[in-house]
Amino acid sequence: MDALQVVSSAMQIVSSMVAAIGSLEQASRNLDDAPKRIRILEEFVSELENLVLKTRQKHVYKLHDSRLERQIQSLNNLIDRLHPNITKAKRIVSKSKFKNFAKVVWNSMAGDPLAKILLSIQYDLKWWLESQNLSRDVENVIERTARNIPSRLKVNSDQGYPILGKCSFVQNMLEKDDTHHVILIVGLSGIGKTCLARQVASDLPSKFVDGAIELRFGQWCSRAACNGNKAEYQRRLTRKLTKFLVQIGSQKKMQDEHCRDLEDIGYLLQEALYGKSILVLLDDVWEQDIVERFAKLYDNNCKYLVTTRNESIYEITEAEKVELSKDDIMEISKAVLLHHTFLTEDQLPEVAEMLLERCGHHPLTVAVMGKALRKEVRAEKWEKAISDLSTYATSAPGPISYVNEKEAETTVTIFGSLEFSLEVMPEDSRKLFIAFASLSWAEPLPEACLEAIWSVIGQENLFPLTVCKLVEGSLLMKTDATSIYQVHDMVSLYLNSKENDSVIMLLTESTAEKSAFISPWLFIFGKNAVKIVSEQKIESALGSSEEKQAIIVLESIIQAFMSSELISEIEATRASLSRILGPKIGDLMSAESQSLVALSAKAIISIFTKADFSNYLPSLETTGAVDNLADILQVCDDPMVQTNISTVLAKLAEFGTPGTVDKVLQRIPLSQLADLLSPSAEEWHDSVFTTLISLMKAGKSKAVEKMFASELDKSLIRLLENGSDVTQHHALVILKSFYELGGPSTNGSLGPGILKLLPWQARLRLEKYVLSNQNSLPSPKPQTFDDIIHKMLENSDKRILEAMQDVIPIVEKAGEPIIGDMILRSLLVKRLSELLPRTIPFEG
Repeated sequence: MDALQVVSSAMQIVSSMVAAIGSLEQASRNLDDAPKRIRILEEFVSELENLVLKTRQKHVYKLHDSRLERQIQSLNNLIDRLHPNITKAKRIVSKSKFKNFAKVVWNSMAGDPLAKILLSIQYDLKWWLESQNLSRDVENVIERTARNIPSRLKVNSDQGYPILGKCSFVQNMLEKDDTHHVILIVGLSGIGKTCLARQVASDLPSKFVDGAIELRFGQWCSRAACNGNKAEYQRRLTRKLTKFLVQIGSQKKMQDEHCRDLEDIGYLLQEALYGKSILVLLDDVWEQDIVERFAKLYDNNCKYLVTTRNESIYEITEAEKVELSKDDIMEISKAVLLHHTFLTEDQLPEVAEMLLERCGHHPLTVAVMGKALRKEVRAEKWEKAISDLSTYATSAPGPISYVNEKEAETTVTIFGSLEFSLEVMPEDSRKLFIAFASLSWAEPLPEACLEAIWSVIGQENLFPLTVCKLVEGSLLMKTDATSIYQVHDMVSLYLNSKENDSVIMLLTESTAEKSAFISPWLFIFGKNAVKIVSEQKIESALGSSEEKQAIIVLESIIQAFMSSELISEIEATRASLSRILGPKIGDLMSAESQSLVALSAKAIISIFTKADFSNYLPSLETTGAVDNLADILQVCDDPMVQTNISTVLAKLAEFGTPGTVDKVLQRIPLSQLADLLSPSAEEWHDSVFTTLISLMKAGKSKAVEKMFASELDKSLIRLLENGSDVTQHHALVILKSFYELGGPSTNGSLGPGILKLLPWQARLRLEKYVLSNQNSLPSPKPQTFDDIIHKMLENSDKRILEAMQDVIPIVEKAGEPIIGDMILRSLLVKRLSELLPRTIPFEG
């Protein structure tokens, strides 16, 4: 039972108790029958107590949820109110018959105390039900209201960056209707362009009713980074714009053909922003055509705030320009220093002004040096920092070719500050930072990737402390909402000079097992040159005579691929991994090691597409893979391994020869799949459904006959009765396929008696395959109590008779005799019995 379904189960019990109270009110005049009715109430209270106990035990790690805790507490309160009243009622009816007779005489004059107690119990039950219904109704109203309110996108400002005077200047420009749609914020790298833009976007003018959103392009999305390859540049730009469409909640499905066509993406952008009023922050733009693609969109009230250091973009005439000058950054440099050193202005040594001058008042450089001097008040330490900064800047690697002359001096100063920051850091943090040079920082990276890097060079439990030092030193940036990391573009440039050192550390000098572990991570998240070396290491590990290396690399492939869901290259990554694994799958599936075979199955299920299965699995037909996989299933009790290997066997049958189909149907343990379809094993249902569909595609009626022999149909029927809505849908699809493929030979397995127990929707869709009389009318939709009451209140004798007939199946479906007895003693049945004489003369 899901934690948030507890209240639903409790409401069913309490509703039954309300009906039981009605029976007990009648029994209050029959003192011989009353004790039995009170025992029923005690059983109900016991059920509630057990429900609370089981819920607390099963969901002990979910009790932090305030909604669940309130519902459990309300049940406890109800139980506390019921116990004393039931005890009083039990005491009243437990006296001797003589005293009871005297009590009846007395009650006729003074009133029935049992009836008063029952009224109190009934009040408590109704109070609880009404409170739950009220909470549910209020929640539904809020949800409906929320659905009708459009989402307002939001950009957060950077912490520790003072508000520039330019911030209000830019905001005033945005508020004016006659301002151009594009506002360019230009300046050197690391000067604070993005911080200023985020400040503006986080405190929006009211005219932007749909909020603000940020999309970062970076040097990765430029022609220079693509070596002038136009097709590659357009592919990267397409992926960036596709990500933007997802961020703004575009309902248009991103089909593969659209994602490959930049022209189509332009049409989708026009459609997605139509009528919207959004401030779009385009950060670190390197190409003029990126801005132009947004500027030419029409029929919207959007404006575009663009940060760039590319001089060619300045040439856009239809744009307002805001340049951050040296005077602007001097305005805030001391505030940046104070924030990162954790010092007050009085605590700063006099030499601090010299440090700011040596940093050129450059915010990024000041931040890095400030964090390196955190809480340091000794003037000699500051003087040494200034000297070291000059030394490191002189020996820092030269600027990359695409850094213009204006930035060259700033760049070496930043590089010098990074060298200084590393020098004062602990050895572990320094090694980890250098190891990051193998990674491509074109997009933010998941924490799992950084942790994998660290596991090769350090102790696993020290990772949080080590990476925290890099974040504190401004060498690494972490997104607060999620465990995602990125670096400033100047830090990324600096890391390029450390790439060789990183590869040597992670791949060349590490052990074979560590190399096997880290290679998949570097293949997915690494720089292009690193990917080539990593692929060689993966292939070497998969072909190694050392079984442990192959197991390690497969486990790492699975982990790394599962962590790559957020990157835009995920499809290309999947295709590359498929290309590596495909030719080797025959050897892997034929290995003697069951662990290696099981991991191979898990890997290809995670990575292979239908086309990959079609291309690579037929090669397994002659390697004995079917027997090898089936032998593992015979001795395995791990559901994960069972479902993975069963899926691979089913795919072998689907894409193999008729001989392979027969062999798979003969060897695959279908009874094992039936066990995995129990209502309590919902996490495995999707895998089992996939396996069954593949087997039916391959073996058709022969496969269905074997499935019926293994009683898989009964497992599916149980899911129809007890499964979730999604599970019921899938079970229904499989059952329909059974009867369509199985033909007359399978009709007897699901007779009308069982059919009646199924939910109405399932019965309606299945009965045409089961009932021998094809002319039988479809089952009518079941009547609710509201329907029955409405019929009962009508003047038509025919409608009253229909209401009486509608009660019969409700009584028949009562699972427990107690529930059926309650229904028969309910006020509804009493009302129908009063109307019965009117219906006797009626003839249909």
